[in-house]
Amino acid sequence: MKNLLLAFLTLSLLAFTIPFEKFNSHIMGDFTIKNSTSQGILKSNVDDVFDKNYIKKTMIKVVDWQLKNPKHVSTDWTNGAFYTGVMAAYETTKSPKILDSLMAMGNRNKWQPHNRFDHADDIVISQTYIDLYRLKKDKKMIQATLDSIQKLSKIKGNEATKHGITWWWCDALFMAPPTLVKLAALSHSGGKGATPQYLALNDSLFQECYDLLYDKGEHLFYRDANYLLNAQGEGKHEVNGQKVFWSRGNGWVLAGIARVLKEMPKDYPKRPFYVQLFKDMAEKVQSLQQADGLWRSSLLDPAAYPGGEGSGSGFYCYAFAWGINNGILDKAKYTPSVKKAWVGLNTLVSADGRVGWVQPIGADPRRNFSADSWEVFGAGAFLLAGSEVIKMK
Repeated sequence: MKNLLLAFLTLSLLAFTIPFEKFNSHIMGDFTIKNSTSQGILKSNVDDVFDKNYIKKTMIKVVDWQLKNPKHVSTDWTNGAFYTGVMAAYETTKSPKILDSLMAMGNRNKWQPHNRFDHADDIVISQTYIDLYRLKKDKKMIQATLDSIQKLSKIKGNEATKHGITWWWCDALFMAPPTLVKLAALSHSGGKGATPQYLALNDSLFQECYDLLYDKGEHLFYRDANYLLNAQGEGKHEVNGQKVFWSRGNGWVLAGIARVLKEMPKDYPKRPFYVQLFKDMAEKVQSLQQADGLWRSSLLDPAAYPGGEGSGSGFYCYAFAWGINNGILDKAKYTPSVKKAWVGLNTLVSADGRVGWVQPIGADPRRNFSADSWEVFGAGAFLLAGSEVIKMK
């Protein structure tokens, strides 16, 4: 165990000092990555994890395992998040098998969102429908989504009635905003069936969530209003007295903003707001990364939940790498964090492609998890991360 720790620390130090494109040739021989608590152990030379062929093969392995081990209703938010990663895996590998699985999923779902027109969770699957529409140009792939968003723009739904705002929990900022901005991008690029009004709708609903849940001092989002503190500082706290900021919740947000910025026109007047929020959150999140490259489920009380958590870490790795690749985050500052995160994430993947150490469905850090804990959205986060790490130079 001491030898493993020493080797990992050496790797981490190398990641800070070696340019990304030179990383492969400076690693120590046959050192293998192991997550010794996993039932399956991924054994790989450390230099492999940044090799483009290795990344593609690992992404395909993760997709294959997850598709063979389905979970939840296919239009549910869990699978909606998973399929964003599957789509990224197709774009990275160009695997016909993955594309076939994506088209089969859409056809099984009859290209329908989930049940509630006003609930952000129920349109995350539409992000993949829109991406597939861009390939196939078949209007039926996005018509139900268009109908649902048109209804959202005109009718006050149950979420706003019950909670005061529509996107009342931070996870919503991954689920819905990219869908709206993708629809707007169709119009912006000359497509049919979408109008730029979706940018304005996204701005309005996003701003409500931001105003309610964003802590401007911490540069992090509370999961929902249950975790807000009153004027006297009273409310829920971690064991160490810190505020409760959930890793996956903020991972949803940071990855969601990256996906919004990817689609948003460069000259859109509100774009600077999203860019600055992305930068501010990234800087805070980077400061909370742990020595193994992963983040703990409680961002401000990592000792309370010591296991590196796969889904939040995957979303952070993805967001950082995307930010570097698109010139928003400083390459010299954030590349070491991406390197450590990607190495750490690969220790969570079993030999057959299962992404472990994923916290179960919940709303805060308190759900326990282990090497055997997996969820479809954990695989999605890993795939998104790989799709951007492979582009780094």
